Amino acid sequence: MRSNLFDAANQERQTTDRWALQSTKMLRCSLTPQSPEIVSSAGAMVAYQGQMDFAYQGSGGGMKLLKKMATGEGGNMMRTTGHGEIFFAHQADEIFLIQLEGEALTLNTKNMLAFDGSIQWDIKSLGGAGFMAGGLFNLFLQGQGMVAVTSDGPPMLLDCSQQPTFVDPQAAVCWSANLQPQIKNDFKMGSLIGRGSGESFQLGFHGPGFVVVQPSEGMPVTPSS
Repeated sequence: MRSNLFDAANQERQTTDRWALQSTKMLRCSLTPQSPEIVSSAGAMVAYQGQMDFAYQGSGGGMKLLKKMATGEGGNMMRTTGHGEIFFAHQADEIFLIQLEGEALTLNTKNMLAFDGSIQWDIKSLGGAGFMAGGLFNLFLQGQGMVAVTSDGPPMLLDCSQQPTFVDPQAAVCWSANLQPQIKNDFKMGSLIGRGSGESFQLGFHGPGFVVVQPSEGMPVTPSS
């Protein structure tokens, strides 16, 4: 059989790394019985080799459970253990990796692909955003381990330390957890802001840290009634 499908670019990349991008759109993770489990977005697994066990990611009870029930955030996650390799992807989105070494990261839940089970997570709200009907709650990650994040198109990292940076809530993928985004309302009658259908709210970031932006806004954020 002859096909360009057998070219090296389309074959599995052999590596000893636990987390390895096979391409900009496919991630491979290695698991052993001794390694930490992997927490992933439900449905992100596209293939695996070896023996894997999948289980629903529990909330841990208490306030975390109440937050999940109230917001729907963090509710669609799976824990994977086993011995072999597992492959993750999401709708051919771009994938990038962030290594946490004790730091914290705030992540738009829809952009979460997978992370090491050793990382602590919680659901947190954007302060002062009580009037918004979308993008209100996000995933807070902290600890030691790798985080795999998706972006609808090539991501761009913006430095927020030099000047105020304003981002459409649906385009904000993740940001340094020390940054506390403020809600800015730029609505003026007759004006259309951004690429969406006239959404008028942005997240304002300013301080030592970064925000990652994707070249897509998804569904616009609108005020709740």
